[in-house]
Amino acid sequence: MAIVDVTVSPIDKQGTGMSDTVAKIQDVLEKHNDKIDIEMTPMSTLLEGNIDDLLQAVREIHEIPFQEGYQRVSTNIRIDDRRDAEGKQMKKKMESVQNARKQ
Repeated sequence: MAIVDVTVSPIDKQGTGMSDTVAKIQDVLEKHNDKIDIEMTPMSTLLEGNIDDLLQAVREIHEIPFQEGYQRVSTNIRIDDRRDAEGKQMKKKMESVQNARKQ
């Protein structure tokens, strides 16, 4: 099970708003919600699942700004690919921090 933190940014965008592009990205990601877990944050989107499924989804969302007519896109990804543990790691990481705070 892997976790991907991804941000897609059109470089040649006029203006500062990204809501329309982010909404389209979320729509594409929802098509993968049978295979991956999705958590949108104010700064990026977190994805969890099989690494092959995650990279396919990242590839698809990287293309969205190009489909909107942009000529240059920067996609930043961080991958935490843990193979010594099973199950949902995003939830376990959050629970681990909360438990440590209680001590």
